[in-house]
Order: sequence, then C-alpha cells, then structure tokens
Amino acid sequence: MNFSTQKVIRTLRLKNDLVTVFTFSLAVISLLPTFVFAQKKQKPNVIFIYADDLGYGDLSSYGATKINTPNIDRLAKEGLKFTNAHATSATCTPSRYALMTGNYPWRKKGTGVLPGNASLIIPVDKITLPQVFQNAGYKTGAVGKWHLGLGSPSREINWNKPLLVGPNEVGFDYAYFFPATSDRVPTVFVENHNIVGYEKEDPIEVNYQEKVGKEPTGLENPELLKLRSSPDHGHNNTIVNGIGRIGFMSGGKQARWADEEIAHVFLSKAEQFIEENQKNPFFLYFSLNDIHVPRMPSTEFKGKSKMGLRGDVILQMDWTVGEILKKLEALNLDENTLIIFSSDNGPVLDDGYADKAVELAVGHKPAGVLRGGKYSAFEGGTRVPWLARWPEMIKPGTVSNALICQIDLLSSFAHFFQQKIEDRDATDSFALMDALTGKEKTGRESLVNQGGALSFTKGNWKYIEPNNGESFNKLTGTELGNDPKPQLYDLSKDIGEKHNLAGQYPNKVKMMADELAKIKEAGGSR
Repeated sequence: MNFSTQKVIRTLRLKNDLVTVFTFSLAVISLLPTFVFAQKKQKPNVIFIYADDLGYGDLSSYGATKINTPNIDRLAKEGLKFTNAHATSATCTPSRYALMTGNYPWRKKGTGVLPGNASLIIPVDKITLPQVFQNAGYKTGAVGKWHLGLGSPSREINWNKPLLVGPNEVGFDYAYFFPATSDRVPTVFVENHNIVGYEKEDPIEVNYQEKVGKEPTGLENPELLKLRSSPDHGHNNTIVNGIGRIGFMSGGKQARWADEEIAHVFLSKAEQFIEENQKNPFFLYFSLNDIHVPRMPSTEFKGKSKMGLRGDVILQMDWTVGEILKKLEALNLDENTLIIFSSDNGPVLDDGYADKAVELAVGHKPAGVLRGGKYSAFEGGTRVPWLARWPEMIKPGTVSNALICQIDLLSSFAHFFQQKIEDRDATDSFALMDALTGKEKTGRESLVNQGGALSFTKGNWKYIEPNNGESFNKLTGTELGNDPKPQLYDLSKDIGEKHNLAGQYPNKVKMMADELAKIKEAGGSR
C-alpha cells in the first residue's frame, strides 16, 4: 500500500469523527484500481503473431524502402525491435516444433517440412508453450497455419471423422487452422477436431504418393490455372481455386477454401477469440498464412504494392496486424497485452509459383544486409524480424542486439509464471524474459541454427560445420551455405558473411566445432 494502514486506524480510534472516516473510505477506494492494475501486470495477455517466410529486410522498420509497413512498424515505434533474433531453423516445420517444445528440432527425426497428411510430431506427454499458459490460468488459442501434423504416429489420417489428435491435445483450448501449408492438400479449415463445411456425401481423400479421384491437376490441365507453377517445384498436383498444389486430393468440395479469403477468415477467428476471452488472461498463437506461397491476396490488396503478389501480401499482413491492434484498443486491452511479431524463417522469392516475385523485387532486398534466405545456413535463413510491444512494461523505441531465439519463449514464460520445467523437457530453451522485454541487453550466450548444415554462434563468431550438400538452390535462387570445408565468420565486422576466416583462425574453428559437438551429444541443457 501507499500509506500506513496502522496509522490510519490509530487516527480513526483517536478522533472517531465522520471526517476521518470519510477520508479513510476515499483512500481505500482510490487503492482499488491499483490492486486491479497490479493483478493485470502479473498476467498480461500474450499474442504471438507468426509471419511465414518473412525476411529480415521485408519491413520498413528493418530498412525496406520499396514497401511500407506502418502497422508492424508501430510495434517497433511503441515497443522493442530486435536485430539479432532467430528462428531455430531455415524452414517452417522445424522452427514451429522448436517454438512449441523448447527443443532443437534436429535432435528428433521427422521434424523436417511435413506433408499435409503427416501425424503429430509434438509429444503429448511433455510440456509445450501453450501448456505453460494453461498452467498459469490462461485461455489458449491457435489460429492459422499449423503444419505440425495431426493424428497418432503410424496411423493414417481419416479425414472423414473427427481429427482427435492435434492442437487441442498439446495445450490449445481453441484451434482454427489449416493442417499444413496453403500450397499443400488438404485445402480445408479445421476447427478444433472438425473440418469446417464437411459433408459426408462428399468424402475427402488425400494422397501424397499417387493421384486420387478424377480431378484436374496442374500438370495435366495447365490451362485451368490462374496462377502457374514454377517448373520442377512440384506445385502441379490437384488444382484448388485455380492453383496447383503439392499432393492429391478428392472430395470435400464445399469445405475447400478460396485463397483470397484466408487472411480475412483467420483474422475474424483471432478477433473472435480475443473478444470471447477479454475478461480473462489469454494466449493467442496467431500463425499467419502470409507471405507463404501461393501468394493470393484478397482483391483489396491486389496491385497495391507495385511489387506484385509478394508485395501485396506483405501489405495484407501489415493490415492484419493493424486490425489486431485496433481490436485490442477497442476492448481496452492494448496496455496490458504483450504482442510479439516474428517470422518462422528467412525469405524466398520463387518458391513454386510464377508470380513475378523475382522480377518485381528489383531494388528490394528481402534479407536486407544478410546473406542467404529460406533453406540457408547463412544468417538470412534464421535471423528474422522480431518486434515486441507491451505498453505497461516495454519502453517505446527500444532497440536490442541481444541474441534471442523463439525456442526460448517456453522457458521464459514458465520462469515468468514461476513454473518448474522438468529436466527432460524443453532442454534447449532458456529463461530470458528480461532480454525479451528489453530490460537486459544480453540474451543467449550461444545458439545452434539449422539450415542445410548446422551452425553455431557464440558471441560475434559463427561457425558452419562442413556439409556436402549443394551450395546453391537453383529452383529458389538461394545460397544454402553448404560447404565441405568449415566456415567461420566474425558477425561484428561481416554480418553479410562474405569472408570465411576459418583458414586464419584454426584454433577458433576447433574450439567452436568441439562446443557444437558437445551440445549435440548432451541432448540439451538448460
């Protein structure tokens, strides 16, 4: 309290008059908002907005000049911008696995980019990020892309019955999502355990090995496509909404989405979750479809960016963030809501569809000053935008160069809520809440990232272990960072990783290689 209760009571006893009683009553009443405020500060609402394939240089707050992202930039202006923040991996499924489990994905087989009919890869018997919030009394929701599998291992998914093993079983009270990515079948929305719009008279079949049904494919009927596939990418199977997909699907015609509506549908479900849980603390995992391929924005954004469909969906993504901010303000939730905005991996231009992303990106650098992009062991693969806004706790306009990673959210929030994490759980996750809110300027001591090769960053130094994979992906135009010889870069002087110093510092190479080997052998240690 801001006054001495004992002193007031003593005064009441001595004077025992109405004036003192009245003064005491006013003092107590004035404290009520303080108690409520304190309670709220202990349990902020948390919204994690996860963009897909967004690069370090794709936002105007990170230096982009050909495109303007005012709503996302507002998070930086009114909050905290990180310049050394990472996903664990240069592709989507493993990054999301790490976010949810607190474990490096390369420790577990089967955590690569999943097909749309994969089984759930998140363990149901270990702590997850949403379960941390559930244990703290939060309502938890997942809206958007899932891509972590459904159903029990080694059991084929029956799309014509309730999907009983998914987001709800790993900590989400509510889930509205599509199973994989928008370029993979099945192209349906799922609400909790049920496919939205499903009709039993039109059963769904999904196959990634061979064609099912008689529906046209992009390979056989290219004249039906409104967005053509890039050669040799595999996006030429079953056509849905005029777009060829990866994998084959039949049935479920009333349940299939139109790509132009995805952003609006996910936004409406996210807003609905916020409204329904506004009187209780909530955690919302808002996993955007943008800016993943196929890039097909709603009509209101087509042609607005002057950078083609990729630029248009960046604007759509920015609008989505703005709408979330408006909703929070309308419900008076914005002051005590922590919004974290980031991306699951680095950028890619041509990732399967001929949408002129490469030609129209002239003058725009999706990865900014970084080398590489999606799929790459270079910084462009995993160093991503990361913005955090929490008016009650984060100082506006803060910039941090702390080394942080999405894998650390689990332990950070567990520590924030004073929860104990078992030694066998979240073994690679560290409690860094002070760094994540800008109170401290240092984060992790080191980090292992996963592109084609594994890399190990400690301080300013980055080591990429030898890898015999291809060095350049011709399909996507991406430098992958693979090299049969070790690589060593001083990121403080060479953030673009142009100068391999391994030959000059053999002792440093050996030391970092040994440390990486110990981390791999240890199985994780918090």
